[in-house]
Amino acid sequence: MILDIAKALSFFASILSLYPVVMGAFFVPGARMEDRLILALARVGLAGCISLLSGILFARPWLADPRGEHLIATLPVRIYLWTVTGVAVLFILSWYFNQPNVPWLWRDLP
Repeated sequence: MILDIAKALSFFASILSLYPVVMGAFFVPGARMEDRLILALARVGLAGCISLLSGILFARPWLADPRGEHLIATLPVRIYLWTVTGVAVLFILSWYFNQPNVPWLWRDLP
């Protein structure tokens, strides 16, 4: 029972640790892209540690079960990997479509 509660709490902690990654990567007004990148990488590292610890609880490597789930196949680690991949793609696209490059996309500007 305590393991199930610990799994649930660690899972919610891993999801909540991904929230600042997304917010820091895109919604910091007035910050340069390089500053956002450094801050986002620091937050990605912290969220990775929390998700890894949660994945260890889900995988239960201390049991001698040959059918045990691999660490990468656990739900918190998969959510972490999918979120980091999506944020990385969107961050690169937002860096590409930054304000100086936008007028090239609009043909009928004055």
